[in-house]
Amino acid sequence: MEPARQITVTALTAGRYDPSRRFRVCQFVAQLARRGIGVTEYHPAFSKYTAAPVAQLGILWTAAKILARVPGLAAARVSDITWLQRELIPGRSTLERFAGRKLLFDVDDAVWMGQHGRDIERIVERSRGVIAGNEFLADYFRGLGARVWVVPTCVDTQKWRPAASDDGSERAEWTVGWSGTASNLKYLYAIEEPLAEFLDGRPQARLLVVSDAAPRFTKIPRPRWQFERWSPASEVRQVRQMDVGLMPLAATDWERGKCGLKMLTYMAVGAPTVVSPVGTCDEIMRQSEVGIAAATASDWYDALGRLFDDRALAARLGAAGRRLVEAQYSVRRHAVTLAGIFRQVADEE
Repeated sequence: MEPARQITVTALTAGRYDPSRRFRVCQFVAQLARRGIGVTEYHPAFSKYTAAPVAQLGILWTAAKILARVPGLAAARVSDITWLQRELIPGRSTLERFAGRKLLFDVDDAVWMGQHGRDIERIVERSRGVIAGNEFLADYFRGLGARVWVVPTCVDTQKWRPAASDDGSERAEWTVGWSGTASNLKYLYAIEEPLAEFLDGRPQARLLVVSDAAPRFTKIPRPRWQFERWSPASEVRQVRQMDVGLMPLAATDWERGKCGLKMLTYMAVGAPTVVSPVGTCDEIMRQSEVGIAAATASDWYDALGRLFDDRALAARLGAAGRRLVEAQYSVRRHAVTLAGIFRQVADEE
C-alpha cells in the first residue's frame, strides 16, 4: 500500500495569544504532522482584535491589519488547504477570496451576530466547509447550506493534567478559581454577590482570578481575592491551584456559541466545576457528572458550599471531569478528526 500523500495546510490565525488560535489550531500541529498533515501557521504581528491607539486612525488601522495578512494569504495560495480561524478582520469579509482555492472556515463563537452577519455569509459561501466548535454553531451554518463538521474545542491532556498527589494533608486554603480574558470578567461580576456571601462565611476560602487585567470587585473585600496575570508559561500551574473552577455565562445566543474552554481546562486538571447550564457547558454536564449547574444566585452559593463541605464529592466530580476530557475532548482524539477533514477536502476537485 502506498503511503498517504502529504497534505499542506496554511493556518491563518488571529494573534499570538488569542485563545482560539492556541486551542483550536496550534496545539494540533504536532499531532497532525504525525498523520501526514503539515500545518504552517501565520498570525499578524498584533492581534486582529487590537483597537486603534486613537479613534482617528480607524481606517488606516484597519488597512494595516489587512496588510499584515498578506504573507499568510500568499502562502495559502500554494497550499492544499487554508485553515481560516474565524474571519481575517473581525466581523468583515475582506481578503478571504484570495485565501486559496480550498478554504475551511473554523468558528468557535457566534460570529454572525451583530451588524456584519452578511459578511460572515460571504466567507462561508467561498469556503469548502465550516469546522464548528459545537452543535449550536453547526446548526446555524447548516441553515446557510454549508457543509459542516463539528470539532469541539479540545485540551492537550498531556499538558493539562492534575498536579502530582501531595501527602494527603488538607490545605489551609480552599481556592475558588476563574480564568479568562478581561473582556469576560462581566460574567464573574454577575455572580459577585453569592461569591462574596460564600467567602464571608468561610475564612479558609479565597477567590483566585487569572486574567490579563485585574478585576474590579465592589462586594468582595480585597483580602479575600487574589489576582494572577495570565501567561502561557504559567497557565496550567495557575489552574491547578483551583479546588473548584467557575464558568458563569448569560443565557443568550452569544453565550450558546461559546465552546466551554475554561470549563474543559478545569476538568483536565481534575477540578470540579460550577457552571451556568448554557450551551456547551450544559452539554458537557449532561454527558457526565463533572460539577454542579448554577442558574441563580442561590444556586451559586449552594453549589460552592456543597463542594466546600463535601471534599469527597468534589474529588469524585473532578476525577469524572478528567476522564471525560480524555475520552471526548482531547487533542489526540480530534487530531484524527481534523486529519480526516483535511484529507477529504484536499482530495476533492
